[in-house]
Amino acid sequence: MKAAEDFGPWLARQLQNAKKSQTDLADELGLTRAAVSAWIVGRSVPRDETIRRIAALLNTDLETIHTRSTDAQLGLPVSWYHRPAHADGGREYGNAAAFAFEADVSVLAREATQNSLDARLDTGEPVRVRYTLHELRGEALARFREAIDWERLLPHYQALTADGGQQGKVSRTIAAGLRDMYQHDRLVLLRVDDYNATGLTGDDYDNGLFAAVVRRQLDSQKRDAGAGGSYGLGKATLWATSRLGLVLINSTLSEPHEGRTERRLIGRLDLPWREVEGRQLAGPAWFGRPDPATESAEVVRSWWADEETVEKLHLTRESAAPGTSFLIVGAHDVASLVPVNDTVDEEEAGEDEYSVHRMHARLVDALGCNFWAAMTGGGDHKPHLEASVRTLRNGEVLIPEEHVDPAVAQPSRTRALRTFLEGKTVDRLTARGQVARTTVPLNVPLHGGQSRGGMPHEAVLLVTHAEDGDDRTNRLISMRGNRMTVKDSAVTNVPIGTNPFQAILLTGRAAGRAAPGAEAAEEFLRASEPPEHDKWGQTEELSLSYSPSAYRRIAALTTAANTAVRDLVAVPRAKSRSGGEAKIASRLKVGGGTRKTRPIAAAALPELDNVDALIDETGAWSVTVDVRVPSGVDTDRPVTPVAKFDVRSGPRPAAPWKDLVAVSGCEVVDGALQLTPGTRKAVFRGVTDVSRHPVRAQLTGLVVELRTGKGEQA
Repeated sequence: MKAAEDFGPWLARQLQNAKKSQTDLADELGLTRAAVSAWIVGRSVPRDETIRRIAALLNTDLETIHTRSTDAQLGLPVSWYHRPAHADGGREYGNAAAFAFEADVSVLAREATQNSLDARLDTGEPVRVRYTLHELRGEALARFREAIDWERLLPHYQALTADGGQQGKVSRTIAAGLRDMYQHDRLVLLRVDDYNATGLTGDDYDNGLFAAVVRRQLDSQKRDAGAGGSYGLGKATLWATSRLGLVLINSTLSEPHEGRTERRLIGRLDLPWREVEGRQLAGPAWFGRPDPATESAEVVRSWWADEETVEKLHLTRESAAPGTSFLIVGAHDVASLVPVNDTVDEEEAGEDEYSVHRMHARLVDALGCNFWAAMTGGGDHKPHLEASVRTLRNGEVLIPEEHVDPAVAQPSRTRALRTFLEGKTVDRLTARGQVARTTVPLNVPLHGGQSRGGMPHEAVLLVTHAEDGDDRTNRLISMRGNRMTVKDSAVTNVPIGTNPFQAILLTGRAAGRAAPGAEAAEEFLRASEPPEHDKWGQTEELSLSYSPSAYRRIAALTTAANTAVRDLVAVPRAKSRSGGEAKIASRLKVGGGTRKTRPIAAAALPELDNVDALIDETGAWSVTVDVRVPSGVDTDRPVTPVAKFDVRSGPRPAAPWKDLVAVSGCEVVDGALQLTPGTRKAVFRGVTDVSRHPVRAQLTGLVVELRTGKGEQA
């Protein structure tokens, strides 16, 4: 078996763990210190007989020394270290970062998965994230409590709950968690595994991913402008989701640390200030191996665990692929405490099982809602993410693994993005299933407080018809390089009668690495996101890095995107008519009859160019009308659209408008259209008032006319 670590560094660490010097070992072996030093620096290795003596002195076996896949156990049992209280008497009653988020598995899924995306190792392959809910009962629960040394933790929980949770929200949450565990004999574990990720690399204390996650607050270690997180707050959702404030970690590293990569374990406990057995404690605690290099030798650090220990802690990873497993102990979800639908019968399943089923469903929904784009591939572009959720009970499958399918979660949006990645978009929507593409400008401001100038960026806008599976329509979803949904907003002032649609705005790297200004836009928009990363707007970082008025560039982008969406959805889709719509269109006339050649004197009047119509669900006519404005038309003169029912004989009855809305090139003023000066084309939409129809729309046709001046027909 190939050694995981060179003999010299491994031996040096064992001596440190055993609180032995090189001189001590040399004396015990009857050798010179120079001989031991040569082993440490790698100039030589001891003979077999000497290795057997070293094994005895370190209280380990020959296999441990030969394979060097784990540390010797001499004097270093895994234990809990609780940080002493501040010498100045200061107290913290909880981790402030955790209060930035709700104890909600949907929030956890968003934040934790975003962190996994940011840690993707091979950018040519997706990062794979799996959520595992595991309910422990009976003997399985007892074995797990023994593995985490529960009896040593219990006094700390009791100290916080002795006064009935008077110390605040954290104490009340802990009390509820203890009641659930002892009264129902159950504990819910929620494990988040990622693969093809960097893992928690770096030293236990110095700068690096490990220290940023395990030791520190507000340290993200994310320097890439395309990263989703930037505040170092997202990791707090792991501890916020635990009723016991406890998270265990197993990381497989992409870069060796101490010559090792697999099964780097640590646990962190986040509790308020407390007094236990006469000792005042600051709050956090760590589960690991005592570090003899520290002053008190009580501080614990991560350790390289054996497979048996990993299994007992329910942290076994399915492969050696780099990444990290976070085990949330006592996981809970506020929204899962009460039923919200009929997918599970609460009386049959019981309150606790019902909660687990609900948590499973909410995790699937959250992943599909926030990361459908990251899970979508097309053409030569592979997905950024694969995600799944499964639920176990005492190691047995309760709910089979469910792979999140973006096409099921967000059907029309997934189709739109896939079409874009495959390079099959169109300029205009002329048939259902198509995806229209255009660009929207963003003038990225310059750094350093400059309010003028900037770098042009072309964001990509995609629009497609909504499908029946969409829950909300006429929405604009905005994102940048990591393809996590940042903004989900309604498109405003949509013309009446518009077919339901979905729109996607791809900015920064999401618009394509070759898009002009992609990197600058990525950095700018990242600075405009709050800790929740759910909108773009004014932030302190934006003001400090750019200028106090930089947020106005984002407002301009939003306005331009909404305008572009309205323009795309307002274009008549004459070629898309089929079935009922084709029959309706055949009963509609423009201008009262067949267009005739106009005399030259009448050429300077606006003309109806095309009409797209349908009968809506209320029985009203809904029309989209193009108006051509020839050169020389007096645009200051308003024009009035008139709708009439087409009858075989006699005067045509009027069909008054219920709604009349300008789409482009005009505005509605007192029931008339005021053309925009210089325009060559105007579009408006109208819906007739069904309460004033003299006959059902299905039984007749419709004539649309334009009148100018005093009843003069155009």
